[in-house]
Amino acid sequence: MAQKIAGRSREPQGNLVEIPREALTGALRRESVKKNVAAIHVSGKLTLLQRKLSNVLLLNAYDHLMTRPKHSIDARTLCLMVGYNSNDMETLKASLRSLAETVAEWDMLDQKGGQEWGVSSLLSYAKLAGGICEYAYSPALAEKLHDPKVFALINLNIQRRFTSGHALALYENCFRFVRTGSTGWWPIEIFRRLMGVDDSAYYENFKQLNAKIIKPAVAEVNRSSNILVTPEFRKMGRAVTDIRFLIKENPQLAMFEIDDGEAMRSSRVYQRLIAVGVGDRLARQWIAEHGETYVAEKLDYVAGQGKVTSTVRYLSAALRDDYGAPVAPDPSPEAVEALARRKAAEAAQAKAEAEREAAIAAERRERAERMALVRAVAESRNPTQRDADRRLFLRRLEGELEREDFARLGWASALNARAIFGFWEELVPGIFDRPQA
Repeated sequence: MAQKIAGRSREPQGNLVEIPREALTGALRRESVKKNVAAIHVSGKLTLLQRKLSNVLLLNAYDHLMTRPKHSIDARTLCLMVGYNSNDMETLKASLRSLAETVAEWDMLDQKGGQEWGVSSLLSYAKLAGGICEYAYSPALAEKLHDPKVFALINLNIQRRFTSGHALALYENCFRFVRTGSTGWWPIEIFRRLMGVDDSAYYENFKQLNAKIIKPAVAEVNRSSNILVTPEFRKMGRAVTDIRFLIKENPQLAMFEIDDGEAMRSSRVYQRLIAVGVGDRLARQWIAEHGETYVAEKLDYVAGQGKVTSTVRYLSAALRDDYGAPVAPDPSPEAVEALARRKAAEAAQAKAEAEREAAIAAERRERAERMALVRAVAESRNPTQRDADRRLFLRRLEGELEREDFARLGWASALNARAIFGFWEELVPGIFDRPQA
């Protein structure tokens, strides 16, 4: 399969944040995601955080790629897992937009041995509403992402260690060849596309490419991941024409050895599910979706109901509809009163905030109307007067920043709005008393 990938340069990450698994639910509690080659090789200039975001979204959706048209995840949890500030929704929006604009392209043999080429946006849509991120893949791409025949395992614990988009891109492209020990030869122009620098004239020079991209990326992969890579070059004359990477496991990072379900199968809850007749895949799906604690509670509930016709069917309903959940007691009068006070306070605060925003909006409208009037009056004067007006006003400005903003924007300078209004009120008394259309 041949595809195109892009990585971005280094982004500051701050201190590495380890996310407690008990704070996550469903598929996000797993440490690794099966990532089809079609998902790894995508075109577009993805930053490090955007590349991490695409992996977390795929992990969250993987079990249901073929059965659900859309997927969802708590937005704050998503930010936490990727490395954004949990309140930084604007950065998250920008990254989702980039993924929706990123193209995935595959060129491979189909099941009948014929050539299959396809292209799709990496996300068909994404939206944020009510604190939830909802997103979807196109059906064709979802099929490729879920294909178990060709995939790499991207470990999210390792992913969090990367601080360079180029290094993570190199890791994703090398890790799937760990069993063969080599990536095989890539033409240099293909490698530049994989690293996302194919549109940069600076990196057409191999010396710069090696110094700024290859050497730092190799060093970070070897330092931060569970593989060790060594670049080799092939030349024609003195020019480097091809590159390949020799790959072996990194014995110093055995702690990151990827678990693809064995840990879940050894759990007590999994064994209890198998004992009552639940199949392997369904047992792992329930644990992944609901967590071991919740599944154990429903197992205990079903066991306490005596003999049932179908334990598996009853357990499925108990998990779906939360059978046996404790009924909350009626709130006390004090609690009701406290809630009423809190709602009243929140309503008062919301009203005050709305009034403040309305006042700000009105002030902005008035300022815009005044600025428009100033520009209209200034333009109505002859060229000699206009030049004199500007020079006279410039002499009044003391700060360099204010003078520079006025020189650039003239009477549309919002930074000097108050001074502009005062100047024109002196120059044309009653200018702002005129009826405005």
